[in-house]
Amino acid sequence: MPTIAALYRYPIKGLSPEPLERVALEVGETFPNDRAYAIENGRSKFDPAAPGWLPKASFLMLMKNERLAALATEFDDATTNLTIRLDGTRVAEGRLDTEAGRRAVEAFFASYAAPELRGPPKVLSATGHSFSDVARKVVSLINLQSLRDFERHTGAPVHPLRFRANLYVEGMPAWEERRLIGREMVAGGLRLRGVKPIDRCAATNVNPDTAVRDLTIPETLTEAYGKLDCGIYLEVVAAGEMKTGDAIGPA
Repeated sequence: MPTIAALYRYPIKGLSPEPLERVALEVGETFPNDRAYAIENGRSKFDPAAPGWLPKASFLMLMKNERLAALATEFDDATTNLTIRLDGTRVAEGRLDTEAGRRAVEAFFASYAAPELRGPPKVLSATGHSFSDVARKVVSLINLQSLRDFERHTGAPVHPLRFRANLYVEGMPAWEERRLIGREMVAGGLRLRGVKPIDRCAATNVNPDTAVRDLTIPETLTEAYGKLDCGIYLEVVAAGEMKTGDAIGPA
């Protein structure tokens, strides 16, 4: 039976992942505080009172801004405090529920990302909103065996965190996840349904350890398999909890 190898969330879109040992999910929701914040790059017309989906180009993100991968971040749920480190040194910190805290974070990005900014950076958030790449509230899954198969075509190791997934699975046959679209599966104590494959963009070309674009993931996927997808989106259809080591498979 395949098992859950790792769980991650991304509190701020485009910034570093946070590993989780366990997570409780509600029906139709994302991981708690996953992509709960984003850094606006140019005027996006985002309205916190009526939040709507916006394309990722509205924000600082790895597809265009690989320098983000050099930052290590920590987010505290209880205080909304964000700490940003570069090469182990704390370079910015602020509570994102306060104006002063947001301004401190924005001032850092105004300097750090200056060559790539289209306007003043702004910390965005709205209650219950997730700045996902898709409008639907979803959980993303990567099959580690699929990545091993893909490595035969890249000629180099493929770091799983290039794909910025919530859920990494071990013990599933390569590309078996594609067969889960439209089907339900059990993961620990919750139930999920496959929604759609995840087409990959240039964000995956960025090495999360070096912040360098050293692979051509979308092009290599297309050449190797005739498709751009790697991984799938899932929706939560029955609330519950899952943890690393739990079995995952068809319902």
